[in-house]
Amino acid sequence: MDIFQRDNGLLLKGEDLDTAEGILRELTAVLEKGEPLDKQKVSYIIGLQQEGLSYSESNVSKDVICFTHKGKPLKPKTVGQKNYVNSIRKKDIVFGVGPAGTGKTYIAVAMAINAYKNKEVQKIILARPAVEAGERLGFLPGDLQDKVDPYLRPLYDALYDVLGRDAALRLKEKEVIEVVPLAYMRGRTLDNSFIILDEAQNTTREQMKMFLTRIGFGSKVVVTGDVTQIDLPKGKKSGLVEAIRVLKNVQDIDFCYLKDVDVVRHELVKKIINAYDQYYKKYPDELQE
Repeated sequence: MDIFQRDNGLLLKGEDLDTAEGILRELTAVLEKGEPLDKQKVSYIIGLQQEGLSYSESNVSKDVICFTHKGKPLKPKTVGQKNYVNSIRKKDIVFGVGPAGTGKTYIAVAMAINAYKNKEVQKIILARPAVEAGERLGFLPGDLQDKVDPYLRPLYDALYDVLGRDAALRLKEKEVIEVVPLAYMRGRTLDNSFIILDEAQNTTREQMKMFLTRIGFGSKVVVTGDVTQIDLPKGKKSGLVEAIRVLKNVQDIDFCYLKDVDVVRHELVKKIINAYDQYYKKYPDELQE
């Protein structure tokens, strides 16, 4: 494809001119709206056009989830993220499944904070299974809380980014926000709460069933995970993988599958994910069922 400037216009020569023209119109529309146009967004718009989809028609940038403590609007950046946000708004239980960097956890935390600010819930509960991935809990220094905090750090990071560290810690002291290992959920019934289970691929079958049955009246649950990054001991089956199979036809439970095109980290992250996907397609026995 060759592009030439002619006066105030562009002349396109080559194959697949319709797609090329569509991409240029999409990029122009983004600039006219005053949106920043970086390499990542250009790559995403091109990918959508190749699939016959339109970035501008999806109105992704118009959907504000909430504002950070610095006044920055948080918005979905891809069509997949927008659909994920809409599912959380409409359904009581949502599974966000996809690779690293697609915003599964960050968006869920932002939605939880927005629900609390709008008085839709009274508490925010963030849980993670404390699964050892190459480092044993017993070898870490400190008491039990010190040992599990490294596993919960991504949840704290999202809270601090949206609320600010001081505000998040104040709400945590008041027990409005709980950041806990999954094991702490057993025996509880959680009413009027926004509950997030992160890294759900590392739950066992029993843990997943236990967690999903904690939901009480007026509560909303978001479960996030990546089925290609299971750290369970050999012989243990993933509770997330089983839940996808068992609950796929249950009404009022939504499954949102984010893809590599929804990755909003460094461009290399997308390439790494694609490389692993191709490898596991070739050697499926090496990926835990």
